[in-house]
Amino acid sequence: MAERTKLWIANTMKDLMKTKPIDKIRVTEICKRAEIERPTFYYHFKDKYDLVAWIFFQSAYQTDIISVDEAAAGMAKMKQDFLFYKRAYEDSSQNALWTYMLEYFVSRYEQIAKEMLNTDVLEEQLRFSIRLYCFGCVGMTREWLLYDNTTSAGTIAEMMFASMPESLQKIYFHL
Repeated sequence: MAERTKLWIANTMKDLMKTKPIDKIRVTEICKRAEIERPTFYYHFKDKYDLVAWIFFQSAYQTDIISVDEAAAGMAKMKQDFLFYKRAYEDSSQNALWTYMLEYFVSRYEQIAKEMLNTDVLEEQLRFSIRLYCFGCVGMTREWLLYDNTTSAGTIAEMMFASMPESLQKIYFHL
């Protein structure tokens, strides 16, 4: 039941984001449109930015981030849900979606690197390379989503993986 409620609230937020930016949407408005009480909203989410991050995580959670095909499929889903991601990327608040995305991908890449290297601690340079790569990918995804109407998600994903530092390619792809 709780999962259905969260999905209901998320769909309401996505509908609201079709007509206005995140900073113009109030929790009161989300609650009214979803026909829920404020405590119900706050039971599931700490604020509207937490809600937007949850929507992203729901679509990204099971994605194999070192698979070009899965990365391309995830990006294609972003294009299908264009207005939501456009509004989310345009938001420049301290809780902007891109910061959640960055931390999510850095954490996932670090976790995979630890598993592949059979270690609990990554070297500082490796952690820096992962963060730099993820920062670039999140930024390029934003640019592609907002401004590129011609390049396919598959091509962008391939270009991102081709741009991965050699030190990371050796870990993730055993090159």
